[in-house]
Amino acid sequence: MSGLRLQNIAKAYDGQPVIADLSLEVAEGELLVLVGPSGSGKSTLLRIIAGLIAHDHGEIHVNTRSVGQLPPDQRDIAMVFQSYALFPHLTVQDNLSFGMRARGESLAAGIPRIQTVAAQLGLTAMLGRYPRQLSGGERQRVALARAMLRQPKLFLLDEPLSNLDAQLRVQTRAEILKLHRQLATTMVYVTHDQIEALSMGDRIGVLRGGVLEDLGTPAAIYARPANLFVAKFLGSPSMNTFTAVLEADQLQIGTRRHPVALAGIAQRGPVTAGIRPEHISLQGSRWAQGECPAVPLDGVVEVVEFAGDQRFLEIDMDGIELIARAEPEFAPRPGDRVQFWFDPERIQLFDPVSEVSLRGRSA
Repeated sequence: MSGLRLQNIAKAYDGQPVIADLSLEVAEGELLVLVGPSGSGKSTLLRIIAGLIAHDHGEIHVNTRSVGQLPPDQRDIAMVFQSYALFPHLTVQDNLSFGMRARGESLAAGIPRIQTVAAQLGLTAMLGRYPRQLSGGERQRVALARAMLRQPKLFLLDEPLSNLDAQLRVQTRAEILKLHRQLATTMVYVTHDQIEALSMGDRIGVLRGGVLEDLGTPAAIYARPANLFVAKFLGSPSMNTFTAVLEADQLQIGTRRHPVALAGIAQRGPVTAGIRPEHISLQGSRWAQGECPAVPLDGVVEVVEFAGDQRFLEIDMDGIELIARAEPEFAPRPGDRVQFWFDPERIQLFDPVSEVSLRGRSA
């Protein structure tokens, strides 16, 4: 059963499309993460689903029920915002019970539910405190608890971790994943952070300019992105890309040649090629994969960046800038020449005009 179905959703401001004829289906109990750069339409789409923004046309179904023309309070949707939106003059318990009182529910009957949800999110000891007495992570948990108390069919989370520091982001991310497993409720989570998207979603959707550029499991999209934008957007550091020419089973890169896997690819000639830093094998690195070809590539190390459990090398190969990853002990100096090769199966190939992947969309 579908937890959420969007069909041909469109929204424009002053004639400028923000969401462009977008269709999407989220399975019941699934956690879908929508990711994209600022201005891609992520938050607008979430607010359209919630009923906070009217869409121009299209249909919205939650558990097969059409809700696109209903007011927000009748859609059976709970939304968690980036800004927490807690009442500063109310205690945590009063913040949690506010919605019940507003809906005319019995507070006496609701207290056990509040206590249960507070225990699930580690808030029991904080029920008597005010928001000013809580950390950012604790406030976000209160916002999550308030959404849970509605027992909705659908959760919408709009960049809920963006106000937290790095350590709290990791902790709260884990709490949201545990919460999703406990509730088994459909969730749509919006973020601009690709690490959140790749680590949290059952599937991820990549948005650009209101268009859904790719949709699939994190592993599938990372390994086989639909187009050049998705390839470069996901991954840190970003995928290395450069112009090349495809000839037989070889990739001509300037004056150099490198083997490439071409199963299912009929196109030959100019292409845009891509390789992720972790798929570049450096001669002498214990992280090198496969066999070094008879004639490896080579280049000059320009920058060596230590990142704790790994190093990143910026290499100049005849004017092509590449970033390669290696173990932390592998430490050539700037100015050294290194030899390297690509994993032929991992070389991404894109049409130079349409920028669509020649290896096909992710599944």
